Amino acid sequence: MVETVTSSYWWWRWGVQPHHPPRRWISTHKAIVIVMWLAFMLTLFWWQIDATAGILIFRRVFPGREVPQLRPVVFNLTEFGGVGDGVTVNTLAFERAILEIGKHGKRGGGQLNVPPGYWLTGPFNLTSHMTLFLAEGAVILGIDDEKYWTLMPPLPSYGYGREHRGPRYGSLIHGQKLKDVIITGHNGTINGQGQAWWKKFRQKVLNHTRGPLVQIMWSTDILISNITLQDSPFWTLHPYDCKNVTVRNVTILAPIAGAPNTDGVNPDSCEDVLIENCYISVGDDGIAIKSGWDQYGIAYGRPSKNILIRNLVIRSNVSAGVSIGSEMSGGVSNVTVENVFIWNSRRAVRIKTAPGRGGYVRGITYKNLTFENVRVGIVIKTDYNEHADDSFDPKAVPLLENISYTTIHGEGVRVPVQIHGSEEIWVRNVTFRDMSVGLTYKKKHIFQCAFVQGRVIGTIFPAPCKNLDLYNEQGHLIRRSDAQNATDIDYDI
Repeated sequence: MVETVTSSYWWWRWGVQPHHPPRRWISTHKAIVIVMWLAFMLTLFWWQIDATAGILIFRRVFPGREVPQLRPVVFNLTEFGGVGDGVTVNTLAFERAILEIGKHGKRGGGQLNVPPGYWLTGPFNLTSHMTLFLAEGAVILGIDDEKYWTLMPPLPSYGYGREHRGPRYGSLIHGQKLKDVIITGHNGTINGQGQAWWKKFRQKVLNHTRGPLVQIMWSTDILISNITLQDSPFWTLHPYDCKNVTVRNVTILAPIAGAPNTDGVNPDSCEDVLIENCYISVGDDGIAIKSGWDQYGIAYGRPSKNILIRNLVIRSNVSAGVSIGSEMSGGVSNVTVENVFIWNSRRAVRIKTAPGRGGYVRGITYKNLTFENVRVGIVIKTDYNEHADDSFDPKAVPLLENISYTTIHGEGVRVPVQIHGSEEIWVRNVTFRDMSVGLTYKKKHIFQCAFVQGRVIGTIFPAPCKNLDLYNEQGHLIRRSDAQNATDIDYDI
């Protein structure tokens, strides 16, 4: 597939080289700079309005941009009666188009182009060997009336809907038992119009668990790239029990407050996952790796494993940038999180679990992470006591081991580390190396530990807790800890 958007993260690298023109040109140079600045700000304002689809009078008319042909057969949504006026309901048009694509699976499948416009729709299902291509200026809008949303059985590894017993709402864009599915474009948008859902959730008038924006289940070879996902009713992108999933060059947006449970990407019992070159700013975890809930997840027995997360910018004002759990009862292993910048967030990276979860979290590598204005940097929490029902087994304790943090830097962090093991759930074989985090909190209790065994290699800042062994840069033991079960946790900070 031809990718059309590169991941340069210009806001990190944007700088102006020194320039010294002849004196007689200074006034002209200033005028040019001012004009360019005004043009940039006007363009930015225009883009923001269009992205939110809030003020119809400012909608842009996009020039024709050639859409690449990625499948042997290509269709346009308008061929099936689609109308992109933001008012006409296009559910039937999507269903007809996808039904037609399904007929071409043996010949390599088909591509459905969604042209510029506002395409209001209820939920619809994808098919195998399909590419959904959103042109620049194309916005798929989810109907915000729940009566149009399909009810589905609870996920088998959760036992119940995440918020209510019984059925749950399906996703806006859904797929089950598929192979070779691509959702891509010229940065078109899928907008769940979650505001109505969030309001009803707070008012407690919904009778079923809210649905994700995009959910693909029991499928293989999934690619999501070069699009924007915005304002999901619930979790934004939820691959469930899938293999070979790639999420690349995707922007995921929701308000940082007042948008409950709008996690960015939640790989759930998934294997061989790559998430890279994305910008995520949402109202819950940026990424949350999961694998089922308590006894239901233990019985389902599908771990999340072989997951690489890299080159991301994440903001999560009320939760964490990257989380593992708390629903991790099927196990989580072989996860690497690298080259990630987390800013203006409550927590940066977090592992959360509790007695009753069972399962394991092991083989987790964090490296080259940067935190800016974060309340707590690194968190491992073992008392996240939220359960599907009262039938969980409190003796089913998870195993947490082989977790490393290397090259961790930041500024404006209140508590850099909070590792909260317990007598029941020890945190074992944790390693810290090359860490320097600037603080906003000058008192004690800034590197907090309880029931943890591990090591520090070389010098780190701030000074580590006394639970950890100390090694020099060459890996020679300096001091063996005799206080691994010491407790220094202060949740009031």
